[in-house]
Amino acid sequence: MAKYIYQSPTWPNFTWKEAELNLLLGEVRLLQGKISGQMSAIGFLSRQDAQLNSLTLDVVKSSEIEGEHLNYDQVRSSVAIRLGIEAGGLATDDRRVDGVVDMVLDATVNFLSPITNERLCGWHAALFPTGYSGPYKIEVGRYRSGEMQIVSGALGKEKVHYVAVEAARVSQEMDIFIDWLNSDVPMDPVLKAAVAHFWFIIIHPFDDGNGRIARAISDLFLARSEKSAERFYSMSSQMLIQKKNYYATLQKVQHSDGDITDWMHWFLDCVHLALLETDSQLRTLLVKTEFWHKMDKTSINERQRILLNKLFDHFDGNLSTSKWAKIAKCSHDTALRDIKDLIEKGILKEDLAGGRSTNYVLVL
Repeated sequence: MAKYIYQSPTWPNFTWKEAELNLLLGEVRLLQGKISGQMSAIGFLSRQDAQLNSLTLDVVKSSEIEGEHLNYDQVRSSVAIRLGIEAGGLATDDRRVDGVVDMVLDATVNFLSPITNERLCGWHAALFPTGYSGPYKIEVGRYRSGEMQIVSGALGKEKVHYVAVEAARVSQEMDIFIDWLNSDVPMDPVLKAAVAHFWFIIIHPFDDGNGRIARAISDLFLARSEKSAERFYSMSSQMLIQKKNYYATLQKVQHSDGDITDWMHWFLDCVHLALLETDSQLRTLLVKTEFWHKMDKTSINERQRILLNKLFDHFDGNLSTSKWAKIAKCSHDTALRDIKDLIEKGILKEDLAGGRSTNYVLVL
């Protein structure tokens, strides 16, 4: 048996056990349709805000998987500007932030555009605008000319986790890969997203940034599966939660002879969990949207509006009068008047399990 999957005589003819994946794939497709339907019911502004949040999380978490921490507000501002959305936040002149945002948006908004060598190299150049990865100069905007190993451990005690496709083969392997990406193979786009992610990681065509580009390719095919440029869930957020299993599964399947069932199952499960998380958030959003619709003719001041939205968005801890005053930047007496007013209107009530201090919760 070959040490790595790309050394197998059947490479790159991947196989998997469809019977083990059909139920999970069906659940993924059902949730995609459900979320799409829910989103159409919440109104344009709420949908726009949900998309902004999802794309921001995807950019931040995809970078975090690689150990790079981007400023959330800067990423959100960059995404908003590019989508033409009015959103408060920090303006950014950070080329790294703008580069990752440009790549993710190109993958998701322009999901129907063909994938080419030039497009992928453009994504890579956007990720590394200075030509450096940390302190190290790398080949930017082109496929690597050197050999690639994935290692960990201290100097002199390195552990080799993976040796990628030889540099001399990279260009040819990428041509085959890209031909397949753009072909009309009779395959569900969600499955194609899974295969594409794995295949790209195995080739590892760039000096750095391969994980982020692989995830962008997956997002592109997930967008195709939904026939929509609007993104309401973040695969990268879920992958970060399952980071240990992500790498363990890749490492296991890279040694197979072509059967990638374990990877396909892991990927579908990851999509499924990401969709379930979004489905849960959407239920809250739908209740919130309905609440404000009913409150349309009810007098609610700006302080009350801010605190009620925080309660809908899973307020951290218990809401007391002192917390209200601190968040709303008002006096204790003003906070108490705001709260009593909402109690009289049937919107808030005292939390009987609040302990020594009085806390308040939504009647809903």
